[in-house]
Amino acid sequence: MPTATMAPARTELHLAELAEVNRPTQLPLLTRIAELLSAAPAVTHLLVRGSLASGTADRLSDVDFLVGVHDRDLPAFTAALNDLMTVAGGALLPGWRDTIVADLGGIGFVFLIQHKGKLQQVDLYLAPASQITAIRRKIAGKVVLDRPPAEITTTQIEQARSHVTGLRGRPRSCTELLIEHLVLAVLLHKRIQRGQRFVAYAEWHMLHTATKDLIKAALAPTSRFWGWYQLREEIALTPIGRACLADLDTAVTSPAVPEAADVEAALDRVFALTERACPNALDGLADAITAYRTYLEQA
Repeated sequence: MPTATMAPARTELHLAELAEVNRPTQLPLLTRIAELLSAAPAVTHLLVRGSLASGTADRLSDVDFLVGVHDRDLPAFTAALNDLMTVAGGALLPGWRDTIVADLGGIGFVFLIQHKGKLQQVDLYLAPASQITAIRRKIAGKVVLDRPPAEITTTQIEQARSHVTGLRGRPRSCTELLIEHLVLAVLLHKRIQRGQRFVAYAEWHMLHTATKDLIKAALAPTSRFWGWYQLREEIALTPIGRACLADLDTAVTSPAVPEAADVEAALDRVFALTERACPNALDGLADAITAYRTYLEQA
């Protein structure tokens, strides 16, 4: 389980080295999250990935970590991660189980953290310590922490692998799907500002798919049909269902590549849809969503 203790001096050294070649505005946030993660006894490795590691970051760049966790501790660490990141890390919402990141044998989470008056994206890819050597052959990154465990048993490796497989295969709740919309909206605003039209197209489709999944999770949780099949037959049986399908129809007939106003309109629809079909998904999130919308308006 993560505990709040002093970060190793070695972490500070590696971060100082990183700062010498790259001084992005996100560096204070990167340092804070790195120290928080390094202080957890379960964490064996920590690497900074992406543009912050390569020195190509801009003001919109996310903070991207590969986090090695002892195979034995991976289930407990994953279970405690939301509390660690919201309470100690300053995340506005629980993490989104990342479905965009490449499969490297672990599982990714995206957190939105308040930093200098903006929402900053922090990506954590959790991987069993037994897989770190193989993963480092596939990705580039700057090492922040390297304290490999003395021993990892075959049983622990299998338990970690089973845990990751189970997390990936678990159906997402309405609350998780709502959070997916909120994260994707932040990503889409970033793509629009950067002019990344192809990526915006892909993530816009992901947002529509998340809306479809939210409707099915709320109104047809035992559906036997895959993806977009039989939606009208299953959902349009009640006034609420028909209203939700009308929202989905509006979404899928919107422009293929969104503008910022399209993203805002999509969020308005999703909030209304959630209140209509699964209001319990909003429990405990009202203040966070209010703050989220304020930050998004200032972006």
